[in-house]
Amino acid sequence: MANFYLDTPSLRHHLHHPLMRRIVELKEREFRDKDEYDYAPIDFDDAMDSYERVLEMVGEISAEVIAPNAESVDQEGPTVANGRVTYARGTQENLDTVRKAGLMGMAMPRRYGGLNFPIVPYIMAADIVSRADAGFENLWGLQDCAETLYEFGNEEQHKHYIPRVCKGETMSMDLTEPDAGSDLQSVMLKATFDEKENCWRLNGVKRFITNGDSDIHLVLARSEEGTKDGRGLSMFIYDKRNGGVNVRRIENKMGIKGSPTCELVFSNAKAELCGERRLGLIKYVMALMNGARLGIMAQAVGLCEAAYQEGYKYAQERRQFGKAILDFPAVYEMVAMMRARTDAVRAMLYETARFVDIYKALDDISRERKLTPEERQEQKKYAKLADAFTPMGKGMSTEFANQNAYDAIQIHGGSGFMKDYACERLYRDARITNIYEGTTQLQVVAAIRHVTTGTYLSRLREYEAMEYKPELSSLKQDLVAMTNTYEELVTKVTEAKDNEYLDFLARRLVEAATHCVFGYLLLQSAHTDDSFLSSTQVYLHYAKAEMHQIRSFIENFSIEDLKAYRSRG
Repeated sequence: MANFYLDTPSLRHHLHHPLMRRIVELKEREFRDKDEYDYAPIDFDDAMDSYERVLEMVGEISAEVIAPNAESVDQEGPTVANGRVTYARGTQENLDTVRKAGLMGMAMPRRYGGLNFPIVPYIMAADIVSRADAGFENLWGLQDCAETLYEFGNEEQHKHYIPRVCKGETMSMDLTEPDAGSDLQSVMLKATFDEKENCWRLNGVKRFITNGDSDIHLVLARSEEGTKDGRGLSMFIYDKRNGGVNVRRIENKMGIKGSPTCELVFSNAKAELCGERRLGLIKYVMALMNGARLGIMAQAVGLCEAAYQEGYKYAQERRQFGKAILDFPAVYEMVAMMRARTDAVRAMLYETARFVDIYKALDDISRERKLTPEERQEQKKYAKLADAFTPMGKGMSTEFANQNAYDAIQIHGGSGFMKDYACERLYRDARITNIYEGTTQLQVVAAIRHVTTGTYLSRLREYEAMEYKPELSSLKQDLVAMTNTYEELVTKVTEAKDNEYLDFLARRLVEAATHCVFGYLLLQSAHTDDSFLSSTQVYLHYAKAEMHQIRSFIENFSIEDLKAYRSRG
């Protein structure tokens, strides 16, 4: 029986990272739930065994149910009638299966019906599901919205909504509008307080809403009359049971077709405030989107893995000129690079997830008691690292997902252009990943301050100081040299003290930092597991060449050269 967890050893490698002991310690609070819940772990080993068992279940469902349904879902897609969405038959089967398996609300506390899993195993499940069908991950993965509700909602809202999510109800985050895409401070959906009914009413239109006919919505709306910026926006909870929101249309998309992307019309819809007024965009949506970006990283990693598997399998089976095409250097170079990219972004995904796990667990503990000075320092450290690594990881992992999907088609040749092969669907599915939840260009905007303030360089020096096996010394020397080059380039650009010059070169600086980070994360994996050595070698060959190109461009680019780009022809 196929299993997408068991057939990918790198997943178990990342699950059993040394930092997991600290993560479990924080998440389980000395295993205090063991006397109240029969499924709560009694110690660290029991917790890890629980994660393994659930991930095996996710791997089996992904391979045996979700992946076989992916083609029919892509062809059938969801439909809308009378303002309501009907999922494709395969999508409904997928949802019914994960609900029965208890895979909704995985990261939610047990007192609300969740599994109380850390982010790492939850995101690992998202990685596995995405390999099976990236479109379905968009529906299943939106359970992550419950995390925002848990962080910022009140206890009454927790008790009312979170158990419903854990039992299988779906969620959505309603942010984008026809005139407010990346510029969310321009959101104009109107929220007015109904004194008579003691509730809020929402009126307006939302567009490009993933799973827009969900059961529970988190909605960004303008609550402050006369405002036009982010300070006038608040977050609201809309319950589909109350009515007042209809689906006007489903977008006809290039890919991820099983996930309905909806245009919604709010007509005096009853809603309740989540958290405090005026903090909707400034605080709550930022937290919501950071979680969503981690989910898109997992989706991209799953797509990278799926594309690699399709390309590798075809290259083994397809024979030309008397031998498998995998034996030709032009092909095995592509396959090796696809494997290296996948291993690199997966390492980045779980490094980021560990950072998120620690700071979020400490945040949660701070609601119960005052943190010690050491804990506050730990929380601050990992929150900063998560803030730095999330845009870097989201940006590059989604670009790599697109490249792997491209290469999978190239390996298939003309056959890859046909709908007979899964790589054609993967190519279409991957294309959205570097657009939604913030384009790659916006991820660079978020990441560049961690270039200029030294967050990335400081972390790279920490990686450099770690112990590595003697046989990896030459690879480490390459990484030290790359890091030194990165530091020199940052100095050159920042010393010019010209914001436009910095903004123009920001992408290259972020990419340079990323190649160094990915290289070190692969090196760490190779230090404990020899199976990662080839990917580390392949990736560093590629990364060194990319660094050379970046260095050449920056060293030969002056502020005066901006004029040619400004002219736009």
